[in-house]
Amino acid sequence: WILPCFSPARATHVAIGMSAKGITVKDVNSHEFVSSYAAHLKKQGKIQLPELVDLVKTGPFKELAPYNEDWFYVRCASLARRLYIRQGTGVGGFAKVYGDKKRRGTLPGHFCKASRGIVRQCLIQLENIGVVQKMAKGGGRCVTVQGRQDCDRIATEIYGSKQ
Repeated sequence: WILPCFSPARATHVAIGMSAKGITVKDVNSHEFVSSYAAHLKKQGKIQLPELVDLVKTGPFKELAPYNEDWFYVRCASLARRLYIRQGTGVGGFAKVYGDKKRRGTLPGHFCKASRGIVRQCLIQLENIGVVQKMAKGGGRCVTVQGRQDCDRIATEIYGSKQ
């Protein structure tokens, strides 16, 4: 049997029972990838955490800071994954993506953007370690060749552990 490998847009075919080549971020579960890549970023030790990382909220719609101590690494990994999938997104676009409904008591809830400062700091840290770079035309950011290789390597490890 020959089945298309995860995406009908790609022309790669994998025979059942054989190992697949060319596994990308799009081929693995997003939650597993983000948690694995966040652990990789933490293990590297190159990302500098902001001073108030344990006190700051991720947006005005939140009441408390995140409970996860590694939330900054998780946000950086999530941003890297989203840039891998859709290049050219900037700080404002990510603020919309990570935004949520603000509860206003008895009034109806309204959409509120996430903190742009946190998104900006994450992107700056990813630029410093060479995963992301600013685009020359049109603004926004894109994943570098090194960042794409890192993401694909982690995706291949996740895919290999599932087999």
